[in-house]
Amino acid sequence: MIYSHEVQQMCIVKKGANHESAPIPEEGKWVRSKQITDISGLTHGVGWCAPQQGTCKLTLNVKEGIIQEALVETVGCSGMTHSAAMASEILPGKTLLEALNTDLVCDAINTAMRELFLQIVYGRTQSAFSEGGLPIGASLEDLGKGLRSQVGTMFGTVAKGVRYLEMAEGYCTRMALDADDQVIGYEFIHLGKFMDMVKKGIDANEALEKAKGSYGRFNEAVKYIDPRHE
Repeated sequence: MIYSHEVQQMCIVKKGANHESAPIPEEGKWVRSKQITDISGLTHGVGWCAPQQGTCKLTLNVKEGIIQEALVETVGCSGMTHSAAMASEILPGKTLLEALNTDLVCDAINTAMRELFLQIVYGRTQSAFSEGGLPIGASLEDLGKGLRSQVGTMFGTVAKGVRYLEMAEGYCTRMALDADDQVIGYEFIHLGKFMDMVKKGIDANEALEKAKGSYGRFNEAVKYIDPRHE
């Protein structure tokens, strides 16, 4: 280690305050983290690219500093889906520090990784007070049956009003309007359930009907519209 001439000429002043770092909550324990292997937890975070054309929601499950599980969800940019495919292969097995300094292909995913790192090393995880943490695979619980991301896609104009395109329940097929042309409900297709039935050999038209559902006062509507074509 090289010291400047000025530092070499200084006298020694003994260090007095030398207390430990503050403990952070990790999987039901209080941990004084000194190195990356001291860090564990599951949490979520979001990132965005410089032109803000798309965003990424990243979920990591970290055990003793190593990423054991990664869920990468993207929206808004077609290229991000391919980036997510690569990032989901890259992340597991890396330490948090390695992942922070690895090109995760898409800037939005890189930004999400940065935000997650901050949460995890400060003890702000979803599993902070869960004894033993969460099992590997816990992130998939956010997707529900059919393993599809929770996506909301809506469109509106002054001239024509709102259009519901996709809700958490699924792909919106019809919107229900009352006598004043105000929305009172909607019909949807749960695409995860639909695809599961088709894969089991059920006729596509039958599966489509079985996968349909509705929300609100859908059956009381005066008029129904197709949000994509009307």
